[in-house]
Amino acid sequence: MGIVANQCREIRRGRWWHLVRLSDTNAAPPVDEAGWLEGEDLRRAVMRLPDDQRVAILMHFHLDMPLSDVAVALGISVPGVKTRINRALKRLRPAMAVSEARVDG
Repeated sequence: MGIVANQCREIRRGRWWHLVRLSDTNAAPPVDEAGWLEGEDLRRAVMRLPDDQRVAILMHFHLDMPLSDVAVALGISVPGVKTRINRALKRLRPAMAVSEARVDG
């Protein structure tokens, strides 16, 4: 997993990451637009996290890895992983509160 994390960091630094390609087809808009927008807000908020926090969040929540496996992959202790995740969640809460306020209002 450490190798995968390093490869993700390298890809993130590459030029292609900043390009957005749109299909020429006339695809139907998303059915659940509010849910899609909330997901996009979350993705943007996660991308603004520092690399160490973003990797810990994605490994634990997206890849569903136990904290002990995340710790081994990152080469840190389990309390270190917990600290990174807690700090990341504190940074994500304000962004998600704004998103929830828009959906409710």
